[in-house]
Amino acid sequence: MPFVSHNPVTEVVNAQFPSLDKAALQAALANTHSAQRTWHPTYFAERTQVLQRLGAGLLARRDEFARLITEEMGKIRREARAEIEKCALLCNYYASEGEAFLVPEPIAISGARSYVTYTPIGVVLGVMPWNFPFWQVFRFAVPALMAGNGVALKHAPNVPRCALAIESLFQDAGMPAHLLTNLFVEDALVAEAIASPHVHAVTVTGSERAGRSVASLAGAHLKKCILEFGGSDPFIVLADADLEWAARQGLSSRYMNCGQACIAAKRFILTPEIADDFIRLFADRVASLKTGDPFDPAVSLGPVARKDLRDQLDLQVKAALSGGAEPLLGGHPLPGAGWFYAPTILDKITTQSPIWQQELFGPVALIVRARDEADALRLANDTPYGLGSTLWSRDSQRAEQLAQQIDAGCTFINGLVKSDPRLPFGGTKNSGFGRELSSHGIREFTNIKTVWIRSPA
Repeated sequence: MPFVSHNPVTEVVNAQFPSLDKAALQAALANTHSAQRTWHPTYFAERTQVLQRLGAGLLARRDEFARLITEEMGKIRREARAEIEKCALLCNYYASEGEAFLVPEPIAISGARSYVTYTPIGVVLGVMPWNFPFWQVFRFAVPALMAGNGVALKHAPNVPRCALAIESLFQDAGMPAHLLTNLFVEDALVAEAIASPHVHAVTVTGSERAGRSVASLAGAHLKKCILEFGGSDPFIVLADADLEWAARQGLSSRYMNCGQACIAAKRFILTPEIADDFIRLFADRVASLKTGDPFDPAVSLGPVARKDLRDQLDLQVKAALSGGAEPLLGGHPLPGAGWFYAPTILDKITTQSPIWQQELFGPVALIVRARDEADALRLANDTPYGLGSTLWSRDSQRAEQLAQQIDAGCTFINGLVKSDPRLPFGGTKNSGFGRELSSHGIREFTNIKTVWIRSPA
């Protein structure tokens, strides 16, 4: 089956590419392993220069790459440009800090000299999603390569042109041929890649179902894996919150990238004192969103990336409405060409709602009314997911104490959740395990090795 690139606005096929068979896959992985063995002994100064060139290349061609993102998965143009710029920031961050994160660490032991080193793990297979087609790849590949590893990229099948552009960009920056290899392989062959002796670790960002399968395969072959799945992030608004600010940030957090983000606010959990006022402010802003051509600067919401994703989202919304939810806005696909869905707010969501245990990946916000502050925290944790969370309160010290009670990989207070190169990123529970970014992320893809030397007599 070929990898097909559709335009989600026009539904027209942009391009298609043949998938690799088993023999071609193994040959590609062997080439990446060979390139990694050459890359491993390079000096950090050389790797730093490559990352600097990579960041410069991204900025020089940001409009070209942003157009590619928009054409393949429908992200509005300004958000696509911001994604490219964020990738460049990541490159420069690890070019500046990567070596320091991997410096051997001495450990004082009587009668001996000992230290810990961070050596490359080998070839990292990355199974990546379509919603941030450049950022998701760069987020794992840049620190992995800075640490001396190779990268085999199995990208989502609906963004093949983005995958090819990324591969070409890394080569243009001066990395050895095949050090980052794009693999057009169908899901059935991912097991072959994991089992290959040329692959030494796996990282997955995507659905829980796919991630569980990959984790099982990695475990069977005793290969380390880092997993980042979906989320049902709580957006908790307390009685003393700045409602104007929270509503404005809530709009960005839920509807950025057409709501197709694992760290987007999904459940707006409101204490009773402010629930109606917040909903009014929030709904007014959502109603002002303009849906349409993502190349139009006036548009704030593009299409859902694929028809099957839009249809699945609509089924989830219909089930919620049948279960007692009330539509404040939207709740339906938009007519005409393209995979557009109306910006939606569903009120009266309870723990009995069919979507309580699910993730909504699209422009749909859920309103949850808590009895009080303690109930808000209970509702926030009553989910199988644990990726991000936010708390909104004018009492930052009190909010910081409450944040410790939320089961999630991160809690942002009075700001929307975002991945920042300087901060570790990852989840708990069914949102996965392991961390990306910061010093923690680059060390995930290394062998943490102890060296112990007896002092001479």
